[in-house]
Amino acid sequence: MPHFVIDCSKNIIKIKTPAEIIQKVYDTAESTDLFDKRDIKVRINSFEHYTTGNTTDDFIHIFANIMEGRSTSQKKNLSERIITELKLMFSEVPIISINIRDFEKATYCNKSMI
Repeated sequence: MPHFVIDCSKNIIKIKTPAEIIQKVYDTAESTDLFDKRDIKVRINSFEHYTTGNTTDDFIHIFANIMEGRSTSQKKNLSERIITELKLMFSEVPIISINIRDFEKATYCNKSMI
């Protein structure tokens, strides 16, 4: 926990490598002091086939799944910091966005919990 899943157009990983993008999101999430650095997970999916407003404009969207318990202001700070960093990396990309979803502690399970 947390999981940051980056969806983007295929062209994005031609501008910067997946490793650079993943590291930027990881470093930014770690810098908020909301998570243990060993728990941060970041993945990237690039898409060849998509539409954004009936165009093929480049895009980046991050689905951030975090354990419940952070305040709205903490989550807002996290999302704004990640978007700020990506905007610096990809100033020409028209769509850069994130949404943060809370995992419910009562229903979350992984293999170490069994």
